[in-house]
Amino acid sequence: MSSPLPAADLDTWADRLHSALVDSAPILPLSDSIPDLDVAGAYAIQQRNLTRLLGEGARLVGRKIGLTSAPMQQLLGVDEPDYGFVLDTMVFPDGGSIPLSSLCAPRVEPEIAFRLNRPLRGPGVGVADVLDATDAVAAALEIVDSRIADWRITLCDTVADNASSAAVVLGPWLPINDAPDLDDITASLYVNDEQVDQGVATAVLGHPAEAVAWLVNALAAFDTGLQAGEFVMSGSITAAVFVHAGDTASADLSGLGRVSIDFT
Repeated sequence: MSSPLPAADLDTWADRLHSALVDSAPILPLSDSIPDLDVAGAYAIQQRNLTRLLGEGARLVGRKIGLTSAPMQQLLGVDEPDYGFVLDTMVFPDGGSIPLSSLCAPRVEPEIAFRLNRPLRGPGVGVADVLDATDAVAAALEIVDSRIADWRITLCDTVADNASSAAVVLGPWLPINDAPDLDDITASLYVNDEQVDQGVATAVLGHPAEAVAWLVNALAAFDTGLQAGEFVMSGSITAAVFVHAGDTASADLSGLGRVSIDFT
């Protein structure tokens, strides 16, 4: 998959998004300045920043999937999810804290994380293949953040901006054979011990493993896949809720447990 945009333009916007990430200073939407930006170009920008961060010493430990719910897809006028990368520097401990000064306008989402015990590569991957390659699942929180000012995003904006990903918090891993039916899991999202939303895992493309299968097949277009030991954030079960300094966000996922993070 390639974009008609000049490589120099992709480099420029990758640099601007990287600076926005480092400085926690959002920029205007790319789509305002590059009306011809397409999804292929947006993923090319994302890949440039992944390559840069890996070159600086970070490790790729997983992937995240976004836009898995019908309301979010309708909001951005798309009919499929998007994805981004998760680096070791983006993983925070359960019960730990993250400085708000490192973020722009963060929100939290409860998700099911999948950990793989063997590689997965598309095309043609289905739910059964995902479950067969998964050795454990965990309750998780994703902190999504937009380096685009005021969350004024189109699909291309969020794809270029690493699918608006900032950090993840993983609860204890539970062997997949001990987990409940994943599409039956209910997630309750709390901010400062007040429940702010609740949802069922069927909100994630009907089954969260379906989202992982979509990711693997989408990565095949870029001649890549998932590796053993990597994990996948499968998509939010509820709405994404804004958090502020001093907040504690937590989620209870039935059968998987509770996970939390403080914003300092």
